[in-house]
Amino acid sequence: MKLLERLQNSRNALGLAFMLPAAVLLLVFLTYPLGLGTWLGFTDAKIGRGGSWIGLENFEFLVGDSVARLALFNTLFYTVIASILKFVLGLWLAVLLNKNLPFKSFFRAVVLLPWIVPTALSAIAFWWIYDAQFSVVSWVLMKLGWIDRYVDFLGDPWNARFSTIAANVWRGVPFVAISLLAGLQTISPSYYEASAIDGATPWQQFRHVTLPLLSPIIAVVMTFSVLFTFTDFQLIYVLTRGGPLNSTHLMATLAFQRAIPGGALGEGAALATLMVPFLLAAIMFSYFGLQRRAWQQGGDK
Repeated sequence: MKLLERLQNSRNALGLAFMLPAAVLLLVFLTYPLGLGTWLGFTDAKIGRGGSWIGLENFEFLVGDSVARLALFNTLFYTVIASILKFVLGLWLAVLLNKNLPFKSFFRAVVLLPWIVPTALSAIAFWWIYDAQFSVVSWVLMKLGWIDRYVDFLGDPWNARFSTIAANVWRGVPFVAISLLAGLQTISPSYYEASAIDGATPWQQFRHVTLPLLSPIIAVVMTFSVLFTFTDFQLIYVLTRGGPLNSTHLMATLAFQRAIPGGALGEGAALATLMVPFLLAAIMFSYFGLQRRAWQQGGDK
């Protein structure tokens, strides 16, 4: 009884008790699959039979595989371009929505809609928009006289790359915009009033007041944005299935194709495992950036 009373009165024990259900869920649905996937990457497992340990053979094969190298290029290109565009557009929208606009709440709700819509439905909508024969974009451009034939958005490798990036940006901008808008709401107006008294222009206020104070939020938001983009699967798989000519295959979609339809579980798991160092690099870059900024501002190292 005394032990039970001590546990009830202990804040640490109570906190651990509340965290236990979430920890169990993470262990079952995150840690175990990650560990199993890593183990399979070092085996020759196939669909329907267990594999034996083969060491680094899967990874050596993937390093020399032209399709895997192309998927790595596609993933990095897709992630970098889409993340930059989402940041620029998201920051612009956040600054715009932070102003005293009429119907501000309505516009904030509208901006959030692309993020709320399920990814598969968004991909199907873009698949129709990019259709080679019935594309509404091509139809409008032809009516304006800017093109003389329909654009093959998903049939040409580079067109397909930029088309999937556009779809990802449309879906991801609301997350960045709303998150940065929340950060802008925390900046005290007194900073802008003081800088205005000192003669700062709007651009100088944005550069020397808004960006520095918003940088911790930007680091966190863009880390999540990069992670979401790098591991994107649904949008690409529904829209292009990695085509044409593997030009839109990301590491996530190629890992699925090799492991499930292709039956090579070990090879697919190895490809998925190769994504982990890139994801850790993005997380550590953000973490050390925030630590350095805290140190510069006089915080603890």
